[in-house]
Order: sequence, then C-alpha cells, then structure tokens
Amino acid sequence: MILEKIKSEGVAHLSYMIIDGNMAAVIDPRRDIDVYLDLAWQQGANISHVFETHRNEDYVVGSQALAQATGARVFHGQGGKVEHAEPVKEGQQFEIGKARLSVLETPGHTFDSISLVLADTTFSDDPIAVFTGDTLFIGDVGRTDFYPDRREEMGAKLYDSIFNKLLPLGDGVQLYPAHGAGSVCGSGMADREFSTLGYERRNNPMLQLRRDEFIKTKAEEHHYQPPYFRKMEELNDKAPGGRALPQVKAASPQQFAELVETGMLVLDLRTPEAFCGAHVPQSLALPSDVLPGYIGWLVTYDDELGLVTDDPASLEDELRGLYRLGYENVMAYLVPGTTAWEASGEDYATIPTLSAGALKKRIDDREDFVLLDVRTLEEYESAHIAQARHLYLGHLPDQMDELPRDKPIVTFCGSGKRAAVAAALLRRQGFSRVENCLGSMSAYQNLGYATTTK
Repeated sequence: MILEKIKSEGVAHLSYMIIDGNMAAVIDPRRDIDVYLDLAWQQGANISHVFETHRNEDYVVGSQALAQATGARVFHGQGGKVEHAEPVKEGQQFEIGKARLSVLETPGHTFDSISLVLADTTFSDDPIAVFTGDTLFIGDVGRTDFYPDRREEMGAKLYDSIFNKLLPLGDGVQLYPAHGAGSVCGSGMADREFSTLGYERRNNPMLQLRRDEFIKTKAEEHHYQPPYFRKMEELNDKAPGGRALPQVKAASPQQFAELVETGMLVLDLRTPEAFCGAHVPQSLALPSDVLPGYIGWLVTYDDELGLVTDDPASLEDELRGLYRLGYENVMAYLVPGTTAWEASGEDYATIPTLSAGALKKRIDDREDFVLLDVRTLEEYESAHIAQARHLYLGHLPDQMDELPRDKPIVTFCGSGKRAAVAAALLRRQGFSRVENCLGSMSAYQNLGYATTTK
C-alpha cells in the first residue's frame, strides 16, 4: 500500500493518493491532474475513486478532469449540491485493494464536509490515518465564517465533528488535512505537515478550549473572503474538465508593448527589489509567493494578462498557479525579460524604496507622510508602528480614495513584498509620491525599534 501526498505551493493545498495493487484513489485533487496520472502509471494502477472532502473556495478542483481521463467515480458529501459527484453518507466504505476508506460526516467548515478514515485490512479494521479536509488542521481547525448568520451553529458543528468523531478514532491515528501553513483556510497552522490525532488533542491550541469557548472563539474569528471565492464555488459546483495548461505566446518587447496598448494587464512576478528598480509602466507587482493569496482581490477573470519574469524556467509553475485559481486568460509573457524591455528603448517606470532605518528617521523628525500598513488585521494588531495607518491590501482598490494625494505615502507590510503590490496599485491610480519600505516590519523589528500592539 502506498500513500502519496501532493502539495500545491502558493495555496498550500494538500491532496493525497492511495495505491494498493492495481487500484488507486485520489482525495481532493487539484486542477492540473498530470501528477496523479503519472503516479498511477508508475505504479501500474488505475484511478477508480476520487473523493472531495468539501466544496473548495480557494482553488479549482480536478475531480471532473480526472474522471474524464480515467473513468473514475467522484464522491462528495451529501450536504453539498455538486453536479459532477455522487453523494456519500456516514459509514459508507470503499475498498481500494486492501485499503479501506470509510466516510465520516464532519460538518462545521461547510455543511458537506466529510473525513475519510483509512484502514489496512491486511492486518486490521482499526484506523491508521484520517483525511480531514478543512475540518481539522495541524495546529488549527477549519474556518466557520462562510455562513455569516450561522457562525455559532457552524462552530458547534465543527467542535462536535472533531471531538465526537475524529478524536475518538485514537491518539495514534495519523492526520492528513487538505491544507498546510500559508493557506487562507486557517491562520494558526503549523509549518510541519505530519501529526497524529493524539498530538493535536494535547497540543493544538483550539482543542484546549471548552465547547462554549471554542464556539465563541470561532464566532468572533476574523477572516478575509477574497471575491474570487465566489468564482471558485461556481466552478467547483460543476468541476471543469480538461487537463491542458493554456498555451501562452512568447512576446518580444515590441509585441508586448502593443498588447499593453490594447489593454493587457501586466503582472510582474519578480521580487520587490527588481520591480521597484524598473518595470513596464502601469504593471501590477505580484511576487510569485504573494500572488495566490492576493490575485483574487486585484485581478478579474475578464482581464487579459501579460506576465513578466526574469526566470523563464519558472513560467510553467506560474501558469500552473494561475490555472489552479481559474485564471486562463494569459495572453503573453515578455522574453527575454525586463533587460530586453529596457534595451529596446521602451519606457520603464520605477518606485523609490526606503530602508527601515530611513523610515524611523522620518518618524523621529515628524515628517508629514502616510505610513500605509497593508498587512492583515491580525498581523497589524500583534505588532505595528504607532504612526501607521492600517488598510488591508485586498481592500486597497476599493478604499484608495480615503488616502490623501497631497502627501507622500510609504507602503509597509511584513517583508516589503505586499508593500510593493500596494505601491504599484497606488501608482496605477495616479498617486505619484509613493515609496516602498523594503524589509518592512521584519527589518524594523530586527533593528530593535519599538512597536505597539492592538
């Protein structure tokens, strides 16, 4: 019996493949399904079952694409209404060779959430692992805010699912959630991706709370819901088929400039330092590791996109990341990069940068400027500069008019990456006196400067 974990960087999504003999099952597949097909081929197995632990909001699932490619049956919790899957209920069992998957209904994150309990029937019917979807994470538990008027109810369901169904499986049972650290589906997940139910029972902060405390905490929890979540729900109700990545044209500087003239939105995927040093005018900075969490706030599905990267070898990974989020309207990428753009004679733009030390001096000198902190509310309340104005990056496009245009603005975040995105957004809307504090909070604290809390 083989158990493979497949991680999708960016959205920090975890899917799983169980193979025994010539049979295989996939749990929570991503949209680009080649990895599952390749694993099945390498092991001489046929993918016969595909399971969805819930309807996902943060990425496009690959269930339908896998079903089309392999003839596999797709299963989903009976609380959900999805067109492409068969509903399953508590107690149903599925044999994958000697592996047995049993369904637990574990609502709370969503009404249709299920967990799948794995047993190796060669030795015993006892569970050895459980796939918990977004019900129980390593170091955290699932969100319950997708039903705003039913937060207490969902918090209660989540608690009962965890304490009455999952933890009784046994302390030694291995835990396999659908997301890891960095996902928008939770804020306190551990960096590691291995644990047991017993370890979580003893050490997961959320599992130390009494039932009433747990429900109250979940009801009062603050999460952001990017607009693209609605698009993901729409797509995942039907689960798009097909498996080919979009074909993207390599464009010379002249060709790229012509596309920009016709309205193509340029996404610059480079580092903040590179972007601020020189970029195609009116570009939107979206460093690769920031893109998955914020593109859904800033880019519509109707936008025609052009990509800028100085590492052509990374282009396929960038396209996969966009594809998993439903962005397929990529028109071109600039070759061989910004150096060629500059050498072609095309105009380029820059954004001034500011060190943490220089920022502190401006504050001490009482200069008149706006320090714009675009981190999450949780980050801001845990530590911020007293003079900073908080405006979450995802909300910036809709709240930009609240900022003065007659004062310099210094953008600020945890490292300078999200600050670069904010600076680019402001420049695109005509704010001319914008600077990015490279290093931002990390640098400010490393220099020993004082911050304040909530």
